[in-house]
Amino acid sequence: MNAVVRRRRIRLSAGFVPQSAAAVSNPSALDIAEIRHFPVREPVSGNRHSLLRVKTRSGLTGWGECPAVTSDDLKRLESAWMGKPAHHYAAIDASTPAGAALDTALLDILGKACQAPVYRVLGGPTRSKVRAYASPFAADFPIVTVAVPVPASRNQGKAYQNQIRALVDAVPASSDFVLNGNGLLTAGDAASVAATAESKHPLWFDEPCAHSNLETVRKISGESVVPLGFGRGIRDMGAFQALLREGLIDLVRPELAFFGITGVKRIAALAETYYVAIAPHHDTGPVGTAAAIHLAASIPNFFVQHVPVPSAPEDRAMRAALCSPNPEVGRNGFLALPRGPGLGITINESALEKYYAA
Repeated sequence: MNAVVRRRRIRLSAGFVPQSAAAVSNPSALDIAEIRHFPVREPVSGNRHSLLRVKTRSGLTGWGECPAVTSDDLKRLESAWMGKPAHHYAAIDASTPAGAALDTALLDILGKACQAPVYRVLGGPTRSKVRAYASPFAADFPIVTVAVPVPASRNQGKAYQNQIRALVDAVPASSDFVLNGNGLLTAGDAASVAATAESKHPLWFDEPCAHSNLETVRKISGESVVPLGFGRGIRDMGAFQALLREGLIDLVRPELAFFGITGVKRIAALAETYYVAIAPHHDTGPVGTAAAIHLAASIPNFFVQHVPVPSAPEDRAMRAALCSPNPEVGRNGFLALPRGPGLGITINESALEKYYAA
């Protein structure tokens, strides 16, 4: 290294050190001191998920959410992350059990440390509200989800297509809808279903078939103009890249509870280079919904967010009781951006006790 380069680096270092010190006056204050999980269960549906609470040495608390995890999973997480600083969230491996919840909790902590919403920590907002749809259905979210019937066998005929036609014809003319295949159909059946629904202009055909065979997806993509969405079952970023590179996907749908906010942002950045939008999937609780809102507000190629609103009033009451304000309250098909620091929600720990699932 020559003397000129050395002097330049010294000047740069001298400039960066005061900025870093101002941002975090005591780095050890953000070290993780406690990780605890709270398993909960919806009273009617029986759906289970876990809330993760992370505390720092300075007393800041962050919350995240993921599918149900075991005590052994939590012990491994504690072993790997106790004592590490919250700003190391980008190093979390997506395959780590509860890793997505930890990612959200650490971002919640950083937002509180900066006195800013998570979406500002991530460089947003890119929008003032978040378009959303609910499944199975909620009046506050007018986008309808139409699930294809489970086929009795492979290669369905006219009777099956008539069922599809009846389902899409029943959607109000003023409502957008998503056709949900749940990965159940063969390539031939999926292409026929897409052709049947095409004139009704679905927003997209979600998981029409298994994504593992690109030629199968290519057949559907080549025979219909209906947009195709994949991603709920994908756990490898390379699979997203293969679908994008081949031009076979119109909407990427990574699972928030697996990849976390950070991982989904990476997938969104990849999709953006192919001019493809993103509609993250999440199937946990209201903390996951809050995380999804911050994610949506921080990425430019966001399209719409799924919210798993349950059918039973008792289950909806449970979700509303877990945190305040309730992030799942929609207005004309949109969710509001939180204004408070971190995730912008407060967890009701007495509700966690009420709905605790041992």
